[in-house]
Amino acid sequence: MAAAPRFPFTAVVGHDDLRLALLLNAVHPRIGGVLVRGEKGTAKSTVVRALASLLPPLDVIDDCRFGCAPQAPDPQCPDGPHGCAATQRPAQLVELPVGATEDRLIGSLDLERALTEGVRAFQPGLLAAAHRGVLYVDEVNLLHDHLVDLLLDAAAMGRAHVEREGVSVSHAASFLLVGTMNPEEGELRPQLLDRFGLTVHVVASREVVTRTEVVRRRLAFEADPAGFAAQWAAADAELAARIAAARSRVDSVALPDAELRRISALCASFDVDGMRADLVLARTAVAHAAWRGADAVAESDVEAAARLALPHRRRRDPFDEPGMAEDQLQQALAEAAEHADDGGDDEPPEGPDGGGQPPEGPTEPDGGGSEGPENSEGPENSGEHGNGRAPADHPPAAPAPAFRARLLEVPGLGDGAPGRRSRSRARSGRTTRSSTVDGHGLHLPATLAAAAPHQVARGRSGPGLVLRGDDLRRAIREGREGNLVLFAVDASGSMAARERMSAVSGAVLSLLRDAYQRRDKVGVVTFRGDSAELALPPTSSVDIAAARMRQLRTGGRTPLADGLLRVHRVVQTERMRDPHRRPLVVVLTDGKATVPVESGLTGRLRAQRAVDDALRSAGLLAAADVASVVVDCESGPVRLGLAGRLAAALGGACLRLTELSADNVAGVVRAVRDENRHAA
Repeated sequence: MAAAPRFPFTAVVGHDDLRLALLLNAVHPRIGGVLVRGEKGTAKSTVVRALASLLPPLDVIDDCRFGCAPQAPDPQCPDGPHGCAATQRPAQLVELPVGATEDRLIGSLDLERALTEGVRAFQPGLLAAAHRGVLYVDEVNLLHDHLVDLLLDAAAMGRAHVEREGVSVSHAASFLLVGTMNPEEGELRPQLLDRFGLTVHVVASREVVTRTEVVRRRLAFEADPAGFAAQWAAADAELAARIAAARSRVDSVALPDAELRRISALCASFDVDGMRADLVLARTAVAHAAWRGADAVAESDVEAAARLALPHRRRRDPFDEPGMAEDQLQQALAEAAEHADDGGDDEPPEGPDGGGQPPEGPTEPDGGGSEGPENSEGPENSGEHGNGRAPADHPPAAPAPAFRARLLEVPGLGDGAPGRRSRSRARSGRTTRSSTVDGHGLHLPATLAAAAPHQVARGRSGPGLVLRGDDLRRAIREGREGNLVLFAVDASGSMAARERMSAVSGAVLSLLRDAYQRRDKVGVVTFRGDSAELALPPTSSVDIAAARMRQLRTGGRTPLADGLLRVHRVVQTERMRDPHRRPLVVVLTDGKATVPVESGLTGRLRAQRAVDDALRSAGLLAAADVASVVVDCESGPVRLGLAGRLAAALGGACLRLTELSADNVAGVVRAVRDENRHAA
């Protein structure tokens, strides 16, 4: 059956940077692939799928499942040694779905042959199918982290290594890797971003003429796909011929020393980590020169390569925005020009921001010391104004330096989405036992062990095993899951002391960074004044949560009960949307609570009423089986211990701000160990 026509590459309107990045990778696959970032509905997938039809056809050896070229077959190919017969086929576009398993990606033991013929044979995966073609991963930011690691390792080395289930195989896996993602659904880790050669940010045009033409062409394609493709066939064929010509020329393009110094100076100027950026920039510049039909790399090639290869490598922190400003690029290019001209004897130029490095290491989150007058729990700070006037807001406090957060996890064993926080039953992970009724995937050793004692009774005469349904065993695997981490932040007047709120903001940012690394969804509830507010609905984009925290204003009363009730409503709503993602509530408060003056109660009764309401609200969360942690933000020489009472009502742990730092906790453990050793 003939494949359905794809939208023609040359018919795509706009997206010049994306098309250039894809074409340069088609010319020089060693660049390392393209990561396409963009909002939904911007034709990212359409452009990528259209690329495969432009790639030159491949000569492949007959009956080789790994696509070996007859001119240079892979000497380690599992299907070798090869014969001489060869055929020609189009380059393939292989799509890796988000829900793919590890054995589908890299291959696994051929269970059918193992059980029926008694031989150990290898079943190739998608990496083998993509060899010498295009491997496309839609929503790569939602792909399981261990699959992304395997994928990028194969793309970098050009080979896939399989060591599993008694199979040891290595085969060629050279492909053009393209990943697309919507940043609103969460970012890739900086370490994984760096593994993609080029990155492009795609947005929909705001020009009416352009949008009109996009809709016109799309409707024409849907009405008659074959006819529309035929209209653009000549333009696509011309572009395919240009790709083939550039491929044949790329190895002969010269990279002058002056341009190599320019590349190194640019990478040093932007202070990128490692040497991968230099190599990618050099390969991209060479490919761009070959695409132009030039014999040597020029400054314009380096500039074009820098726009595609450097923006995502400046993302040092999970909350940094990828990209670079045009003035920064022009300044770096001007500084790099001096190195290209003078032979590079000078020191590498400073970065556009002055090259200063932030201080490293965790700092004390809790301001410590006694509170001054502005920290006191007087009416002007707590919001208990007898005249009913609204308290003044305090501007956002600058967050304290972030630190490495300790692991906070949900007790028990869950079934949530793969992540790195709490223990869970998983499709991938460490196999702990086998089962006859549930589990994920076949547990081969247990299945064979169950069938082996009955082979004589079942009349086995050949090499294969005689299996029955009750022999099958499934693997029970344990891994890690991502959770829904809800931050309930007390932003009332009792927390408005700048030192204390600065420490709290720094702690939340540290916990958000930890949630980003552990693949959690996060939400933020703040309470101050007369009510609580859902400052950020649960999302996978923790950088948005960080931005909200940096804008947090403080002041007013402390409606702790309302804050906990709002958290309870959010938990109930999210459980209906995703019942398998377990929640973890982190409450950052000093434990003080108030009720409105309009309640008609006296000061002492209002205080007691506020505490009782807060404890009842906490009881609702505990009854709903919600794991909680209370972070005690109280400071000063006199401590009331209200946060501890709240933690007891929630059925969770109570930690001090200083105890959130993994380094501080490790330091305390070492000190206790040393003290015990000296005592012994």
